[in-house]
Amino acid sequence: MRTADRAIARKNLDERLSSLRISDSFARPPKGWVRAIREALGMTTAQLGKRIGVTQSRAFDIEKAEVSGKITMDSLERAAHALDCRLVYALVPRKPLESIAEERALELARKKLEYTSHSMALENQRVNRENEERQIKDLAKRLLEKSASALWEQE
Repeated sequence: MRTADRAIARKNLDERLSSLRISDSFARPPKGWVRAIREALGMTTAQLGKRIGVTQSRAFDIEKAEVSGKITMDSLERAAHALDCRLVYALVPRKPLESIAEERALELARKKLEYTSHSMALENQRVNRENEERQIKDLAKRLLEKSASALWEQE
């Protein structure tokens, strides 16, 4: 994917996910979605199991697996179908994707220029803070314009 296309993709995803980022209403209930919806519908685990095509104890295990984070997408999809629900799956970034990429580029730029700045200081050729920040921002911009995967190769 080209750099310009990647920036557009980040922007589009940010727009789609922004309403989810600011809302805690999509956080999993303490007992899990499967159990919360099953109980709200007045359905027993035996009835849920029958609708999924598993035993009552397996239906209970599915609910426990969801709460512990060990449920498979397939099991969650089957439970959702049995509850006449649609499974919605999303990874919701804590902040805009563009911000994450920019922060990472700035972090790498600072690390790259840190070595040079240290050497120049030893030689009494230190660059003033304003110029150093400009250089960091310029390098970060170039890093963003290059292959985005390069941002994530170093730690």
